Amino acid sequence: MLGLKAKWIIPSAEEKPIENGCILIENGKISDIVQNEALLSDLEVYDLGEAIVFPALVNAHTHISMSIFRGIAEDLPLMVWLTQYIFPVEAKLKREWVYWGAKLSLIEMIKSGTGIFCDMYIFEPEVIKATKEAGLRATLGEGLFDFPSPGYGPLEKGFEITEELLRTYESDEFINIAVSPHTLYTCSPDTVKKCVDLAKKYEAKLHIHLCENQEELKVVKEKHGKAPIEIMQEINGLGNFLISAHCVKITDEEINLFAEKGVYPVHCPESNLKLGSGIAPIVEMLLKGVKVCLGTDGPASNNDLDMFSEMRTASLVQKGIKEDPAVISAKDVFKMATENGAEALGFNKSGRLAKGYNADLAVVDLKNSVLQPIYDPLATLVYSVKAGQISHLMIGGKWIMKDYELLTLNEEEVVQKVKEIQEEVLEILKGQSN
Repeated sequence: MLGLKAKWIIPSAEEKPIENGCILIENGKISDIVQNEALLSDLEVYDLGEAIVFPALVNAHTHISMSIFRGIAEDLPLMVWLTQYIFPVEAKLKREWVYWGAKLSLIEMIKSGTGIFCDMYIFEPEVIKATKEAGLRATLGEGLFDFPSPGYGPLEKGFEITEELLRTYESDEFINIAVSPHTLYTCSPDTVKKCVDLAKKYEAKLHIHLCENQEELKVVKEKHGKAPIEIMQEINGLGNFLISAHCVKITDEEINLFAEKGVYPVHCPESNLKLGSGIAPIVEMLLKGVKVCLGTDGPASNNDLDMFSEMRTASLVQKGIKEDPAVISAKDVFKMATENGAEALGFNKSGRLAKGYNADLAVVDLKNSVLQPIYDPLATLVYSVKAGQISHLMIGGKWIMKDYELLTLNEEEVVQKVKEIQEEVLEILKGQSN
């Protein structure tokens, strides 16, 4: 058994922070959280000192391998960004690009205290491979489109790959597989209905982009005659199995429907702001009891995977547009980035530090002067902490990063490989412009 001592332990958004406590860890699980020093006499105790220990953060929507396209095209609307820049380069995407791009992002997430994430992309088995090597937990799915994908070719092959992954990882402790239709403007309602049925067959999650911006609503309405959420309701696609990314353009009636069905919307404030998509009505969702989660979206549209920045932005934007500093709290956004996200992704024993839960935790180093003094540890996490101030990450009782040292990935190797990929991408872009 291992004991982790720290100045502050934050068990969850709802519980009072514990001062000078110790987390007891055995077989990858938390066996107890104590303050009695006498209970520690026969234990191996690791004293973190001036630090905050908290549940590993959960990035509930991203495309991590798109880190190789970070900065490729900026200051553009979503549809222009996608159709004129991202889709043309992705048409020539290589399997090894996805693997090394995933590793680049995994390093970034580890260094910013994220231990669990949800990903949808092409060549997703490469993301699974990289994630297993890194030691994180994730809900992952091959992006499905009606048009041929560079990852699998025709759509029917995409369904075969998805079902094979569902069977392979059915009992995996660290990897969940989601059925992942891209959107209702790249997938027909019939395709998404097949995805819903497949997810239900395997009791898996369904991960899709919904109501990201006004243009999406217009395109879907022109193509199918109905709004995206109306279509999802008709095909029985609303339920607690649904991870619904963005939900920027969503009505009060649709929010009520989400609350009734137990849908998990994922708020991606920085990507939505950067692409000019708008601001999701998350205050209205929270008031209705909807379990809103938090995500970064991909590092090509954000342009980072920093969940601390995402928590701060999610809070400050709502306070500003509502002209009310109390309309959303640090507790609200911290819960979105931990417990709600873990539950949405199917990791029900993560997202909190509690007896019987997975030892999935991160540590903020308080020796940094900009984090002093500490009056409210939770507020410090949400409003003050930056990604580079994370000193440790543990997943399932195993150190992934310890004293700022990455233990599962070789950062120098990854950066070199990504630089080589960048040269290939630049050649493709040069070819397009000629």
